[in-house]
Amino acid sequence: MTTPRVVVIGAGMGGLAAAIDLAVAGLDVTVIEAAGTPGGKMRTVPVGGLAVDAGPTVFTMRWVFDELFAAAGFALDEELDLQPASILARHAWRGGATLDLYADLDATVDAIREFAGPADADGYRRFSRRSREVYETLLDPFMRAQRPSPLGLVGAVGLHRLGALWRTAPFQTLAGALESYFGDPRLRQLFGRYATYVGSSPYLAPATLMLIAHVEKTGVWRVAGGMRRVADALQRVAVAHAASFRFGTAVTEIGVRAGRVHGVHLADGTYLPAEAVVFAGDSAALGRGLLGADVRRAARHVAPTERSLSALTWCVTARTGGWPLSHHNVFFSDDYGAEFTDLFRHGRIPADPTVYVCAQDRDVSEAPAPTAAERLLILVNAPARGDQEVIDPAVHATRAQALLRDCGVELVTQAEVVTGPDGFAALFPGSGGALYGRVNHGPFGSFARAGTATPIGGLYLAGGTVHPGAGVPMAALSGRLAAQRVLLDLGAVRPGR
Repeated sequence: MTTPRVVVIGAGMGGLAAAIDLAVAGLDVTVIEAAGTPGGKMRTVPVGGLAVDAGPTVFTMRWVFDELFAAAGFALDEELDLQPASILARHAWRGGATLDLYADLDATVDAIREFAGPADADGYRRFSRRSREVYETLLDPFMRAQRPSPLGLVGAVGLHRLGALWRTAPFQTLAGALESYFGDPRLRQLFGRYATYVGSSPYLAPATLMLIAHVEKTGVWRVAGGMRRVADALQRVAVAHAASFRFGTAVTEIGVRAGRVHGVHLADGTYLPAEAVVFAGDSAALGRGLLGADVRRAARHVAPTERSLSALTWCVTARTGGWPLSHHNVFFSDDYGAEFTDLFRHGRIPADPTVYVCAQDRDVSEAPAPTAAERLLILVNAPARGDQEVIDPAVHATRAQALLRDCGVELVTQAEVVTGPDGFAALFPGSGGALYGRVNHGPFGSFARAGTATPIGGLYLAGGTVHPGAGVPMAALSGRLAAQRVLLDLGAVRPGR
């Protein structure tokens, strides 16, 4: 019997995870990646002779990768050096207010009590219990499941647990739900920021996203050597199971005959036949016809108004002083509501944006500032209009620097590389610069993403723009779900180890 051939388009987290599971099952797997290295959005850029992480900076839900590596006969801790964080993130506001969130629940409760008083400290304990319940309710019937529908989710959870499902609060906004836990508006601002982890507004996204708070509380890790090491490790595992990789060339068309894929055409003129294709790029590229007219119906077109957030980023090397940076730092604007009105209603970067800074040379606990120039990723949210306009970063750099200065951060930049929505639109075709796929607004926003299966035989989807959602672990889960579906449809059986 001929070994089924599978082409995986894209070497991001979804594509790499799918490639591993398919190769472990004994299929003939080829991964095609337009960039020169694996990782997708998990990329680095050279700045002043140093490699700076320019994409995801947070490693969570390590169980996803423990399971993926174990299924391939590897141990995560032997492939990556992961350092657990004691401080999850450090937060600051104008006027000198600061608050650290800790991996230790009691330490965070004590910090919030000092910051906002005993009522909000108790509110945090209640919020933590609720976020854990939401996470546990949705883990198996939603995150681990092939694309669920609202009715299907009810059935999967079970009638005896409808109360728990209702308490996931899909019909309440995250911002609205936070009012039940925190009287201090700065805390509502802080925990509302979890909506931006999936490129959405806390004033429009469902309260279900509070589960992200539990995800962080169960562990945030720093990857020694940078986040790109994760992609490198996944590629090594895939190659160990005979998957092959072709970098530096793009797929121009997915071939379809009689309603089923038969292979892919590459920009270099090569044609690769395949019994199955896993597309792990932005699913919107299919709906826009960028991979050929025959596969447009594989994923719905995402209108500009339906896109998640983009970003304006500065990867810099700089000397710092003043306010003590941790590894993850957030500097909040004065008016959070106005910020998201600007982003989603007016389609512009706010005049007073919240600023995220990842200080990549700081460890994940209390540590002194590096004596030499350090690597920073500085980010402000931006609308995903990269295919419609080019943003001049200068004025926004001035505003971001002003907020950092107002919060006490001294920053002398030595070198920088700037990427805006137009740059992300070019890097990730079809996205318009959106970094998280379709925006997660409204009670059914989580169900609007495409699933792994498509109407075209042999064509499957993976990556952060499809179910179960955006983020490093979710994208990896999507790849595993795609691989499961491929193996089921091809009748392939995963060998035991």
